[in-house]
Amino acid sequence: MERVFRSLKSESIPEIGYANLDQAIKNISYYLMTYYNKQRPHRHKGGLTPVMKEKEANKPSGNT
Repeated sequence: MERVFRSLKSESIPEIGYANLDQAIKNISYYLMTYYNKQRPHRHKGGLTPVMKEKEANKPSGNT
């Protein structure tokens, strides 16, 4: 979780903060649910996004 918060703070949250709570919720939700999970490659996951890595892990092995 610390890595997620570090990335969120350095990549998404503006230095001056948000004008209101609604703006913060929308921006942080987008970052986590869309960018961080589906677009941002993760070095510790072999350069894959979390969604791609999960799909890879759930593929059938072909050994039945």
